[in-house]
Amino acid sequence: MDSTYKKIFSGSFIVVQLIVDKLKAIGISPVVKDETESGRLAGFMASIPGFQDLYVSEDEVETARPVVESVTNELEADTN
Repeated sequence: MDSTYKKIFSGSFIVVQLIVDKLKAIGISPVVKDETESGRLAGFMASIPGFQDLYVSEDEVETARPVVESVTNELEADTN
């Protein structure tokens, strides 16, 4: 991964997709890294299927973090 990108979240495919949609809505184009799919294509099995890492450009981190917090807080509130 290019060093100008920073990981801002790791989690399930569903949560990552929610965050990606909200980031795209504000003009941020995140990069999703899926070890499961990479491993499958290489002939290996990842330890946690559906687990993804979400990266954004270094200069977008400050804008993206509140979006991640908003989505994760929303989901926590829904489970309580």
